[in-house]
Amino acid sequence: MAASTYDEALRRLLLHEGGYTNHPSDPGGPTNYGITIADYRRYVQPNATAADVKAMTLDEAKAIYRRRYWDAQRCDELPGGVDYSILDYGVNSGISRSGKVLRRIVGLPDHTHLVTDEVLHAVAGRDPRALINAINVERLAFLKSLKTWPVFGRGWARRVDDVNSASLRMASHGVSASANLRPNTPAPHVAQASGKGVVPAPMGMRKLIVGAGAAAPVAAGGGFTGWIVAHPFASAALGCGVALAVGGSLAALNRRYQRQQDAATPATPVVPELTTT
Repeated sequence: MAASTYDEALRRLLLHEGGYTNHPSDPGGPTNYGITIADYRRYVQPNATAADVKAMTLDEAKAIYRRRYWDAQRCDELPGGVDYSILDYGVNSGISRSGKVLRRIVGLPDHTHLVTDEVLHAVAGRDPRALINAINVERLAFLKSLKTWPVFGRGWARRVDDVNSASLRMASHGVSASANLRPNTPAPHVAQASGKGVVPAPMGMRKLIVGAGAAAPVAAGGGFTGWIVAHPFASAALGCGVALAVGGSLAALNRRYQRQQDAATPATPVVPELTTT
């Protein structure tokens, strides 16, 4: 439905994400172009180090964005502007969260984050501008609830405001009108390289995994499960080394973390269906 917005959405996204960072308060860990080390390991190089992430090419980052965030959330089938808001939310806070938020604001159960045909049908029956406002109102409320808000909150607030404004212009006038800028010029109110908007992982588990040679397993809402899948041998070693002491604590911590990461914020807006006369 809105495939033509992809280039502009990605351009604005990259302006917000900036270059390489490895902020000690950022749950994403080593990150470049907004791509965390966990995603880089999953899609490009399984044993990547922080140095590999720093050397990531822009083409590699774009390929990951298309596959993991745009295509996975069926953004080509979402209305213009809604697609950009959901893309940016998914990149910064994980598609598990952004997908569930989209379901919540159209009144569907959030037992999954998948953007199904049912979701697309519900979205099509609502005003795109109302959906955009609801997504970003909820997003800002979620970010304010995070412990890392004092560190990254100023940049997050400016980013959400910019995403909301640009998305509304996309919805009202199309991409050309939303980009009231010359090509390759910065978007307004850009706060580059802000931290990932996710619930920080339990410190003890982060230290355990880092000690085994891997960093930031919960980047972009991926959870510990994603790290385990991407690193079976390290996971096995961890399991053997700590099984007697902690048993199934890794899986339990992952479930607890994901529940916290995906939990609904109070008073999440619900957008009513358009009425026909």
